[in-house]
Amino acid sequence: MPQSNPGNSNKVCPWWFAYSFDNPLRRLVHKPEEILGDLVHPGETALDLGCGMGYFTIALADLVGPQGKIFAVDVQEKMLTGVRRRVQHKGLASRVQLHQCSLERIGLSEPVDFALAFWMVHEVPDQRAFLEEVHLLLKPSARFLLVEPVGHVSTSAFQQTVQVAQSVGFNIFATRRVRFSQAIILSI
Repeated sequence: MPQSNPGNSNKVCPWWFAYSFDNPLRRLVHKPEEILGDLVHPGETALDLGCGMGYFTIALADLVGPQGKIFAVDVQEKMLTGVRRRVQHKGLASRVQLHQCSLERIGLSEPVDFALAFWMVHEVPDQRAFLEEVHLLLKPSARFLLVEPVGHVSTSAFQQTVQVAQSVGFNIFATRRVRFSQAIILSI
């Protein structure tokens, strides 16, 4: 029987390790405004899946503006505590709703205009179920940016994830260049 997630060690990145890549130096490699700027618009609702300490959550909150909303979703409470602290410090807490999910379900029901899964899908135990749930959360014109790390996720594993996404109803909208990553923009 084929695995839902080839190569998945079923291990989630520990909260304390997030500080190694979620720091000011990351802007030299991943500028959120450049990666997300044309995909997210004022007044929209966005979903930051596996938000970690909120590196992209902050940028998403800026992009959606005061009329928009961000769901920052993570399986680890300590990650969400970090996001809470950061959005409060930036004065963006009113735009960000924190949500602790389980390993099996995202557990949200409000439709979104944009979803981001940055360097986290390889950690999901059942990619098919995860991608089905993301698909159900997207509005008809929504976009879903899926990004996985080069080296950590092989090209064949990434392509297999894209195939699973297509099998649950996603269409390839465009590819996206993201440093040290494999990335694709999906739509429904």
